[in-house]
Amino acid sequence: MYFIIRCDCGRALYAKEGVATRKCVCGKTLKVKERRVFQKVATREEASLAVQEMQDKIYGNTDFKLASDL
Repeated sequence: MYFIIRCDCGRALYAKEGVATRKCVCGKTLKVKERRVFQKVATREEASLAVQEMQDKIYGNTDFKLASDL
């Protein structure tokens, strides 16, 4: 089981059930038990997709592009 949570910076993250802390890319260490759980999913792949969808809802077009396409 994986939990989808958000950092104070706004980034969506996933954490495996039973993990005490998770570090965001902004540098903040989050205590998973103290965070609001937005969604629960069964596999890591589903967690990754859920985070991508949540980021897309929050920030809009978050598709990755090749450097040659920029």
